[in-house]
Amino acid sequence: MPSTVEARPRDVRGYPVPAITPWEGDEPRFALTDYERSAECARERLCSVCDTVMPQGPVWRVVGANESAAIGEALAAGRPYRNLTPTLEGPGHRACMLYASMVCPYLARPNARRGLTADQPDDITAHVVRGAVRGATGAVVGFAEYEYAITSSQVLFRFLDVVEFLPHETSDAHLDELRAELARAAR
Repeated sequence: MPSTVEARPRDVRGYPVPAITPWEGDEPRFALTDYERSAECARERLCSVCDTVMPQGPVWRVVGANESAAIGEALAAGRPYRNLTPTLEGPGHRACMLYASMVCPYLARPNARRGLTADQPDDITAHVVRGAVRGATGAVVGFAEYEYAITSSQVLFRFLDVVEFLPHETSDAHLDELRAELARAAR
């Protein structure tokens, strides 16, 4: 676990709560995104998982099956990839996203299912339906940069120029990569 994640507030079970996770009383709502926290992370260039500053340079995010497939196809064909459809998921540090891919039940396994439906489904969140399956291959992806827009109800992100593509069927495939990243950070 990255030390910055280890320092995060915990739920009653002891799980660290990501920076953009809203709280309802004393309980975090893991499958949801807090608008204000997400906007602050975007404006201040804070990691959406650990809430610490991301240095200039690449940022990472975890993607599901459809985007993973699109990125893989573009890279295999020697074409650039840019997600033209914005996403609500903000960026983070490499170690934080490797860790998140392994501990989030929905991100970790191809047969994982969403636990909640989006509060107010729209074009961007229509796929967020309780019971929806993640799909075959996810990935941790590094991008050269990100851009964002803060609307009255959402924080939207787009990511530019893939710099690293780490696909997985089950995210435990990233364990050695996470250990190496944490060792680099410790030095």
